[in-house]
Amino acid sequence: MKIVDGHCDALTKLYQNGKLEFNQDVLELDVSIPKLQQAGVKVQCFAIYLPESIPNPSFEHVLQMVDIFHRKIISHPQMKFIRTVSDWLDMEQKQEIGAILTLEGMDALAGNLTNLRILDYLGVRCAGLTWNYANWAADGVMEQRKGGFTKKGKLMLKEIETMGIIVDVSHLSVAGFWELVEVYQKPFIASHSNAYQLCPHPRNLSDDQIKAIIQCKGIMGITFVPYFLENLKVQVEISAILKHIDHICALGGESHIGFGSDFDGIEQWVKDLRHVGHYGNIIEALCKNYTESQVEAFLYGNWRNFMLRNLPQ
Repeated sequence: MKIVDGHCDALTKLYQNGKLEFNQDVLELDVSIPKLQQAGVKVQCFAIYLPESIPNPSFEHVLQMVDIFHRKIISHPQMKFIRTVSDWLDMEQKQEIGAILTLEGMDALAGNLTNLRILDYLGVRCAGLTWNYANWAADGVMEQRKGGFTKKGKLMLKEIETMGIIVDVSHLSVAGFWELVEVYQKPFIASHSNAYQLCPHPRNLSDDQIKAIIQCKGIMGITFVPYFLENLKVQVEISAILKHIDHICALGGESHIGFGSDFDGIEQWVKDLRHVGHYGNIIEALCKNYTESQVEAFLYGNWRNFMLRNLPQ
């Protein structure tokens, strides 16, 4: 079965360690060409995430990561850069793995909307508005004041509606989420979040938030972060992922579920899900609990339908 994975941080690891190569099957990378091929992943989203180890993140750092994306990921003939619907459809006709460039946190844009437009020109197709804390645009989920958008952040939302960039609310504060719902006119996603009702972690989404994503015809990427699945035990099982899927389906979200692993952004793993090549273990569990058409939708079809509706032509 084909797979779309809505979020990984392999690009950050390639940025931090110049010796790593994306076409090599190395332990340091959860996501690599050999592992994507092993699993049958057809589309992988790659986040531009500037780690906290960078003391003063700037737009130059973002551009450096765009450069690494081109040099180390899509330079390989197995990979296809997806910016448009046409790119996606072309990729499906070939033995290629699609690569979508995304942004995790607006911090380094420094409130300059020209920088945002440049990323649109460069083919960034999804943008997480914050990481865990506050930036110039909005508060993240871990910011103690629990605020929403700044005035400049609301201007940014109006600007982004004119672009080919999809808004991603994973990491956004609860207040910011509901302000977005009020003013933003396009579908949005949560690329890597789970259900708060089952695991009350601040990074997870309440039932009302999940229903809002369903209402806007968005997508929610179930993530494999163990402590977003269950209150952390010695080992979290794949069955915990299915519980979150069941819960979202019960809310009416069957057509709005995908996966967003967060591989290479985590240091703890679900049992039998150590890297992207282990997606087959999820498929096996899904096939025991859902119909073939449901499994295909969760893995690929729901993300595909969303992207073909929302990517530029």
